[in-house]
Parts: sequence; C-alpha cells; structure tokens
Amino acid sequence: METTTPEKQVMVIGIDDSEHSTYALNWTLDHFFTPFPSNPPFKLVIAHAKPLATTAIGLAGPGAAEVLPYVEADLKKIASRVVENAREICISKSVHDVIVEIVEGDARNVLCEAVEKHHASMLVVGSHGYGAIKRAVLGSVSDYCAHHAHCTVMIVKKPKTKH
Repeated sequence: METTTPEKQVMVIGIDDSEHSTYALNWTLDHFFTPFPSNPPFKLVIAHAKPLATTAIGLAGPGAAEVLPYVEADLKKIASRVVENAREICISKSVHDVIVEIVEGDARNVLCEAVEKHHASMLVVGSHGYGAIKRAVLGSVSDYCAHHAHCTVMIVKKPKTKH
C-alpha cells in the first residue's frame, strides 16, 4: 500500500520595512522553522504589500503627476530592500523553501488575498504597538486581518524595552 505524504500547510508572513515586521519574521522562523531544519511544519510564503504611489502621496493636487514616478521608484526600492532583507534572514536560519511575493495594494487586502491564494492555514503579522488613537486613524493591519483572514492569525509583538 502506498502512503502519500499530506500536503504541508502554508504559513503566510506579512512584512513591511518596520523593525516590528523583522522581529515577527525572526521570531516565527526561530519557533516554527529552525527547530525542524530538514522538515519544517509549514510551507512558507512571505508577502510584502507595496503601496500604490497615488495612495502614498495621498493627494491629487497640481504637481502630483510630476512626483508620481519618483514616489513609484522609491516604493519599488523599499519593496526590493524589504524582500531582500527577508530572504537574507531566511537563508541565515537555513530556511530555503520560501516563496516571496511583492503585491501592489493595501496591506490589509494583500495579506488576506495571499491567505486565499495559497490556502494558508496561518497568517503571521507583526504589531506596530500603536496607541488607540493612532490605530483608529491609521487602521491596524493586524486588527483587520484578525477579523477578515480565513485562517488563524498570529500577531507577534516586539517586547517593550525596559528603560
């Protein structure tokens, strides 16, 4: 009788250019991947949402058209730096089987769509630790994902540094 190995579950990690995101990636790799070098429990997908230049500027007044190409170039640079950094972290922890995606759009939607696309059973996001007011204004990506992603959502918080 032939035994088939079950498809591995997929874990999506959302990353941006914050130290919270880097911390969440490191923490997750240390806890879910490094202990199982030859056979990690998950297939790993790292997703970065590249904001649209128009959203990043947030204005459509006169002069916006001239700055768009510069903003776009900048966002591309940031995105490639973010995923390059993530790749290096993975390699340093001997995690080689990883899909890295840059998707244009709002992080909330990009991460929830990545969960759907890859049939992920877990989504990991870092927490920026915003206060209530900042969160109300900016809208928390982790809050949104916790309510809308069709999978388990793990929010990794960076420990507060003691002064």
